[in-house]
Order: sequence, then C-alpha cells, then structure tokens
Amino acid sequence: MKFLLRRLGFFVLTLWAALTLNFFIPRMMPGSPLNALRARTHNKLSPAALQQMLTAYGFKPNQNWFVQYLDYLGNMLSGHWGISIGATLGTPVSKLIGQALPWTLGLVGVATILAFALGSLIGTVSAWRRGGKVDSILPSVFVVTSALPYFWVGLLLILVLSLWTGGLLPSDFNYDNSLQPSFTLPFIGSVLRHAILPAGTILITSIGGWILTMRNNMITTLAEDYVRMGRAKGLPNRQIMYGYAARNALLPNLSGFAMSLGFVISGSILVEYVFNYPGLGYLLYNAVQNTDYPLMQALFMLFTVAVLLAVLLCDFATAWLDPRARAKG
Repeated sequence: MKFLLRRLGFFVLTLWAALTLNFFIPRMMPGSPLNALRARTHNKLSPAALQQMLTAYGFKPNQNWFVQYLDYLGNMLSGHWGISIGATLGTPVSKLIGQALPWTLGLVGVATILAFALGSLIGTVSAWRRGGKVDSILPSVFVVTSALPYFWVGLLLILVLSLWTGGLLPSDFNYDNSLQPSFTLPFIGSVLRHAILPAGTILITSIGGWILTMRNNMITTLAEDYVRMGRAKGLPNRQIMYGYAARNALLPNLSGFAMSLGFVISGSILVEYVFNYPGLGYLLYNAVQNTDYPLMQALFMLFTVAVLLAVLLCDFATAWLDPRARAKG
C-alpha cells in the first residue's frame, strides 16, 4: 500500500508541475495570438475587433495571469480545452485532437511496439549466441541506423522507395484523396501503403537502442547463479533462454518502453511533418507555428498524462514481476 501511495503522490505532484509549466512556457514564447491573428487577417481588422474575436473564442489576453492560470487548471482537468485560435480558427480543440489521435496511435504506436519486440528478441538471441553471425552483424548495423536523424532517414526512404521507383510507395498524407474513410479493402490497403515509409523510419531509427540494451542485460543475466543452476539441472536451452534469462533481462527495459509508449501520444513530430501525416505531432507543429495557445496547452497536457500513466503502470508491472523493487519502494 505504501508503494502504491508513494507512486500516486509522485504522479499527482509531477502532473501539477507539468501543467504549470505548460501554462507559462507558451506565454513566454516570442509572438502572441493577437499578432498571429492579425497576420492571418492581413491587418483588415482593427485591434479592438481582434480582441473581441479572441475573447469570443474564450481567450482573454488582457486578463490577470493568475486568474488565467486558475481558469486554465479548471478547464484542463474538466476536459474543456477551448477553441482553436490558430490556423483552424473556431474549431474545438477536442475535435482536432480526436481526429488526429487515431492516426498517431496506429502509426507510431504500432511501430514503437514492433521496434521494442523485435529489438528485444534480436538482443536476446545475440547475447545467447555471443560472437555468432547474428551478434556480429545486426546489433552493429542497427546501432548505426539509430544514430541517424528521423528526418534524414525519412527523406532517404522517400528518395529511394518513392521518387526513384516512380511512386512505388506513397510519400505523403495517410490515404489516397480519391477514397472516403471506410472499413473497405481499398481504403485499408491505402492506409497501410501510406504508413509503410513513416513506420519504417521509426523502426529503423529506434530498434538499435532496444537491441543493444537487451543484449547487455542478457549478457549480465546469463552470468547469474540461477542461470548456471538451470544449466546444471539439465533444463532445455529454450527454457533457460526465455524463462530464466530473458524474463529478468527484460525488466530494466520496461521503464524505457513505458516512456516510449507515453511518447507515442506525441507522435514523432519530425516524421509526421516530413510525411505530411495528420497525427498529433503534425498538429502540435502547426499549433506552435500559429501560436495557438489552447491547442498547444491541450496537446502538452495529453502528452504529459500519457507519459506519467505509462511510467506509473511500468512501476506497478515491475513491482509485480520483481518483488525486490516493491520492497525497496
């Protein structure tokens, strides 16, 4: 119970600190919603009309910051995230997020889980067959690819698999514009084809870290006494490899995986931008570009909650799998 209360207290305190920073940082950035709105209307509206328009959409720039902060906390926690005052002026923020969230979960979520699963498997096999062909080639190759920037890998894939091949794979958006969203084979096939390059970019640039970490954990675990005991008892290699070594070597990776799952909600901003993919990362980029405070605040809050929940669930999972962690608190 003490372990649970400590973790929940840390969750609440961190969430409050993140929400507070989320309120103040956008307001310290250069520019303002008023200037951005003036530029979009080509200075055709008077300052009074612009102020009135912002006020009508729930943004009150002349209000005391402390009053704004209290209103902001109440709105964030109650789900009243306001109206967009950026390029999507007048659209509810919740609607914009609802439209972009499924695309980010489908693309970045699946790619992240796949990278973790494949990376852990390759790392396990590499450590078990240390010095073999798999251990000599794959970890080194993927560690190099993981050091490459997201946008560079994305542009390279577009060049090789889209431009040089005459459009073999689509390089932008999430489905063909000629199709209507529906549960039909043509639409699903189009979505999958459009997801290959961005998902491949995420996979290539993230799998190396999982391989190297799992390999190092496995090498350390294979030297433990309980693994030697399993071998001495004549247990099958498969049981020792997965049931004894891999299960324990995976525990340190859970925290990193939880963080990765949390950051799935934010999407890979550069990947979504390069491929013009309409997910949350692309939405955040546009919100920052257009000084859209309500949309920025809602997105940052969503990202923060996702990461904190993922870490909290990871703590509980680690405590369940390893009672020593629960005893340490």
